[in-house]
Amino acid sequence: MDLTGGSAPARTSKNRPSDLVPDPDAVTPSGSGSPSLPVSGGAGPSSAAPSPGPRVPEARTSAASRSGAGASLPRTSRSRASVPEARGPVVPEAPDARPDARPTVTELRLSAFAGHRSAAHALGPVTLFTGPSGSGKTTTLRAYEALARLGAGDPLDEVFPDAADLVPERARPDAQGRRGFRIGCTVDGPCGPVRLDLAVQAEPRLRIVGERLTARDRTLLATALRDPGRSTVQAEWHTAGATPVTRAPLPDDLLGTALLPLRVAGRTPGQLEVLAAAEQVVVGLRSAFACDPRPERMRAPVPPGEGRLRRDCANLAEVLHRTHNDCPRRHHRLATVAGAGCAGTVTGLGVRELREGTVRAVLERAGRTATPLGRLGDGELRYLALALTLLTGPGVLEMDRVAEVPDAMQGLTLLADGLDRGLDRRQSAELLRLAVEIAGDGHIRVAGSVGDRTAAEARRTPGVTVVDLGA
Repeated sequence: MDLTGGSAPARTSKNRPSDLVPDPDAVTPSGSGSPSLPVSGGAGPSSAAPSPGPRVPEARTSAASRSGAGASLPRTSRSRASVPEARGPVVPEAPDARPDARPTVTELRLSAFAGHRSAAHALGPVTLFTGPSGSGKTTTLRAYEALARLGAGDPLDEVFPDAADLVPERARPDAQGRRGFRIGCTVDGPCGPVRLDLAVQAEPRLRIVGERLTARDRTLLATALRDPGRSTVQAEWHTAGATPVTRAPLPDDLLGTALLPLRVAGRTPGQLEVLAAAEQVVVGLRSAFACDPRPERMRAPVPPGEGRLRRDCANLAEVLHRTHNDCPRRHHRLATVAGAGCAGTVTGLGVRELREGTVRAVLERAGRTATPLGRLGDGELRYLALALTLLTGPGVLEMDRVAEVPDAMQGLTLLADGLDRGLDRRQSAELLRLAVEIAGDGHIRVAGSVGDRTAAEARRTPGVTVVDLGA
């Protein structure tokens, strides 16, 4: 089926990214309530007439009421929909099932997103995107982060506050003025490869108009916008019981895959298959941490706290205070790595508790007075922050950790736009070596963008995948 209407989930022979929104040259049937979502030049796409289904409630109230009767979606302090507890991978028996595999995003698809069209990028343990300015390095990583945030339960308008800018320039609106974009990914894990594909309407109102979850050539979940006047989509998921398919409305501003554990009972083999695939995708996506160290925010002393590194790394001293006290082995290793990227002979990383109740990190050098980190250069600070991220894990980073999943089944993907920004050749080479070493055990992966010089070095480094977006 297509993402704007059609048949119920069924076994298919292929699921191409171009199938997510129907052919723009097709004719929309008269009276269809399905949306036209052009993503390239041409007339609006077609869709099949809506099939009978349960009545969709008119009211748009809380996320809980919009997810269907009986579902409870409490909001966190960040106004994000609560993601259901992961109960651990429920792996259906299948030839390619691997119970010990860690959920990992192995492909990113930008079918129609900003300047990208029909792009599919395989992701390895360390993947670096390169290319000239304007080739789409930043938007590629933004698409990954957007999927991760949707998997964590963030509402669509928070993930895409400037959604209209992400519509391909050649996309022309349909008769109702609707345009949008399409992204997706593949998450490998205990269930084997599971595909998630998403069609988003950006104009005139932001909403998810279609979602498809596929595993082993079977569509496990498909959603479609039946009535543009309502704030829900019609969802159909695989059951394989007395009723082969279950239909129900879901909100059009939240990722349906993340809501499935609230709606699927898990009583039949088909329901277990759907649950396992959905949980694998959610766990794989939620493992991402976007890191963009801002040296100008890292120089001042900070008050001690829980010691979870923020995106901008402004609280680097606070985190070093925690690792110094709680993780001495990891802290010592970071000090060793610091010696390879900072000037002089580094003997350690220390933390000073100041009289006003704040803490300041210092670099200890042989035969010299300890140097406050505020005196270091921008490149040194960025290098230290990125190295710390690689040497830690979800528990030390300010990210939505999946607390219900055992650590052995969790991973971390560091997203770093401008990974080598402000770094000299020695720092870039050392950070690249560290990333490859850390990624070797399978717990941490890296996806970042780099310049030509670092890309050339990365091409000579085993274990690194370099994607040239300008080729």
